Amino acid sequence: MEPRLKKIRASVKEVDEKMLKLMPTKEAATEQTKAYFRQHADLLQKREREILSQIDEQCRIDGKALQTKKEAIEFEMAGLTSAQTFCQQAVEHGSDVHILEVENQVQTRVETLLAKQLDLESDWSEFQFVENTAVTDFEKEVQDLGGVKTKIDVSKCKLAQNPAVEGVESVAKLTTMNPEGRPCVTNSKAVTANMKDQSGTDVPTQIQMKSRGEWEISYVPKFAGDHRLEVKVNSQQVPGSPFAVEVKGKPALTIGRKGRGLGELDKPLGVAVDKDGNIAVVEQGNKRVQIFDVVTGQYLTSFLVEGENPFDVDVDSNGRFLVTSWGANFGIRRYNKEGKVLNTFKPYCLVNPCGLTVLKDGRMVVVHRPHQPSCLLLQPDGSLIREIGKGQLQQPVFVSVDESRDVMFVTDYSAHKVFAFDLDGNPKFNFGKEGQSDGEFKKPLGVAFDATGNIIVVNEGDGRVQVFGPDGTFIRKLGTVQGGSAGGVALTSDGKFVVVACCKGHCIELYRYM
Repeated sequence: MEPRLKKIRASVKEVDEKMLKLMPTKEAATEQTKAYFRQHADLLQKREREILSQIDEQCRIDGKALQTKKEAIEFEMAGLTSAQTFCQQAVEHGSDVHILEVENQVQTRVETLLAKQLDLESDWSEFQFVENTAVTDFEKEVQDLGGVKTKIDVSKCKLAQNPAVEGVESVAKLTTMNPEGRPCVTNSKAVTANMKDQSGTDVPTQIQMKSRGEWEISYVPKFAGDHRLEVKVNSQQVPGSPFAVEVKGKPALTIGRKGRGLGELDKPLGVAVDKDGNIAVVEQGNKRVQIFDVVTGQYLTSFLVEGENPFDVDVDSNGRFLVTSWGANFGIRRYNKEGKVLNTFKPYCLVNPCGLTVLKDGRMVVVHRPHQPSCLLLQPDGSLIREIGKGQLQQPVFVSVDESRDVMFVTDYSAHKVFAFDLDGNPKFNFGKEGQSDGEFKKPLGVAFDATGNIIVVNEGDGRVQVFGPDGTFIRKLGTVQGGSAGGVALTSDGKFVVVACCKGHCIELYRYM
């Protein structure tokens, strides 16, 4: 027991020594703090005196200039008043002879006075005080004017994350710990945070101490997807840093709800943007196409379509709608803007058409599913040009064509991939695999591309909306749709929003893209 008692006595002695140092340490820190802030207060007071002196000097200079101007104007006014009075008295009381005698003299005097150029403007703009640094900004700077430094054990510091949503302020909470594992204060400059989005772009962060050892790290992510948050204390990484932060996408606009009424939706699948820039969606449940205003989401018009299972819709260069349907009475049908059937395409080679895209010259690329699924490149009259992807695709669904590169992209539901072919039918590349991580697919459906060639793909399996580079390299995630099941996808005419059909959510969601 003696070694143990010896150790305890030594510990008690150490505590006593520290207690003896406690008050002197407090007094020294207090004096240093007061001296430090007195210096800042002196600087502020000095700056106040300087500005007040500048105001006084400016007031003196402007007052002198205004007084000089006033005297000059009053001198001219006195001359004019005197001449006016003389002329008035001569006319009212003088004889005709007297008026003739003084006429030439008075006329010369008056003409001289009237011809003289006189600046009647005061040439003075009111001076005012200007806040070069706003009080709110200075308040933030004041938070960094010194602090209390204690011994921090970075290995024991902890970070708690709250859910992060695109475009919404999010907060992570840091607790700084001492070697005994208790929360403790530290200098504000000791804590740093750096966040980057999926593209490596910095996301501004703000750090604020809320209470003893408790800090808030706030940020507003612009885009959905995986971010990285690096947190350091005294230039050392907090355990777990850099932290993975999943930012969930937030739709900029949601259109529709489940139902059969106008403006309501039942299993929306294919989406397209019409010639007016509005959104066209084909509903498998209600067997119709509805048009919605792209800005407000308001219902505009609709028309019924033929076929057992309407699937996809696109718009040709003349503003006419083409709709595919599979099952009984399958085919490709062209409708005018009023919803009247103009043509029905059902060539011998076509079986159960699904995804469809119309080229600028009127040719069509359609996914169909015979025993060996493939894509058909058709003439505007529906006659076959060539078959693409036969024997390489397992269960193709949607298709989109980047005419600037003459490359078509096909989603494969079973293979969990996107396949790229040129319009001659030659395979170019493919990307993706089954999974729920970034760049992976779970039953991909809709596919579209932007003006730079980036590819947008949505999943039916988990509702994720992902963006890939022209070569299939993952860029970022836009969000996860309502109901967790996405169908078709399109880009608005201005390229600012991605339009997604939410199959199980029975709505359309728009995600900010640019």
